[in-house]
Amino acid sequence: MISVIIPALNEERSIGKVVQFVKKMQSVDEIIVVDDKSIDDTVQVAKDAGSSVITSTKLGKGASMRDGFLVSKNEIIVFLDGDIENYPPETIEKLTAPVIKDEADLVKAIFEREAGRVTELVAKPLLSLLFPQIHHFSQPLSGIIAVKRELFKKMTLEDNYGVDIGILLDAALLGARIVEVNIGFIKHKMKQWQELSFMSREVARTILKRVTQSSMINLDSLETINIIRDQMALAIKEKLSSLKKMIIFDMDNTVLNGRFIDKAAVTFGFKEELVNIITKNYESFLITKLIAGLFKGKNIAHLLNVVEDIPIVPDAIDVTKELKKRGYIVGIISDSYDCVANHIKNKIGADFALANELEFSQSIASGEIIIPSFFTKTDKSQCNHKFCKSNAMLQVANQYGIGLSNTIAVGDSEYDICMVRFAGIGVSFCSNNIVLNTIADQIIATKSFKPILDFAI
Repeated sequence: MISVIIPALNEERSIGKVVQFVKKMQSVDEIIVVDDKSIDDTVQVAKDAGSSVITSTKLGKGASMRDGFLVSKNEIIVFLDGDIENYPPETIEKLTAPVIKDEADLVKAIFEREAGRVTELVAKPLLSLLFPQIHHFSQPLSGIIAVKRELFKKMTLEDNYGVDIGILLDAALLGARIVEVNIGFIKHKMKQWQELSFMSREVARTILKRVTQSSMINLDSLETINIIRDQMALAIKEKLSSLKKMIIFDMDNTVLNGRFIDKAAVTFGFKEELVNIITKNYESFLITKLIAGLFKGKNIAHLLNVVEDIPIVPDAIDVTKELKKRGYIVGIISDSYDCVANHIKNKIGADFALANELEFSQSIASGEIIIPSFFTKTDKSQCNHKFCKSNAMLQVANQYGIGLSNTIAVGDSEYDICMVRFAGIGVSFCSNNIVLNTIADQIIATKSFKPILDFAI
């Protein structure tokens, strides 16, 4: 019989279909979903579909594969991706047939899709140079495989993007029989352009690691490798520079070194009322409405004086200038007030600011607030919250004609989690929120936006 292991991270939309597909296979008597600490309903959906679920011991696909293997019981192991909804009907049969017939020890799936960019720019040139015996594999980075248990336990699994090429190289170095089988057409997620630099480095690092371990490298090879890697980095950078890109900052405790509402509570003397509103109410919409009432009678100058007393991140203006020079649309999305957010937008030189609309009459706050429609859930929303910053991010991205994959989101609190999660690159900025730090692609621990320039190409 066959064990199927499915590493998954935030795949609630597809994991159920993958498990149901596998359950139709009579040759499979064990399905294990290895959850990489998802923050959506991946675990429950997988369980409801009929899979057993374990949580990975460490973030990363390699750790998930290793954990699933250790828990599994069968001699033939199949690894599937959890984000594919349309596996061809005979996928598992095609993968396992050569192993069952003892014609192969490792089988890698190939499928009809656009050629992978890291495959063409990095993996194939390096394999051609250093591992010509496996250069013929058309999709060396494919992670859909069938493998004999005895072979797999001898492999060293990388915890990052290098895991799939590492498996292929380990099998080759161990003298295993390796074949590719075409499973047909699948709709597979292409890696976002912002991920490519990191992915390419990890793939190259894994290949070089295997070469070094096998004493196959020399100075001439090293020089050629460096040339290839430099050309790859240049090609990716040139492509990125031509894309339409956007970066979105949260305001409170992100651009600002503090929260406007906290400073206002001290300045205007309504700290106790603010605490009572927050602690005695549970509906976020109602809390927002009640807090707005605390500003009744304050004029616009009062509010701007408060925000002027809150320092901004020291390099916010310079980094904004550089980001715009690199072609980024720069914006602020805040659950504070538009008069404050727009003031900060003007201060740092951003292009737009989206926030709740505090109503004024004759420049004096009425105590009423309008929560704009761009915060509300629609049929295109990425999450289930009634009101969410990610909805505003999606709307403004559509207005500028920019895909979320080409968007960077920077935030610090639980209210930024969805925005950070669904952006192409999500950044946790000086945050103590465990969930935000877990789902973020980048973590910045110092009060400086300069590190953003390292990946905002």
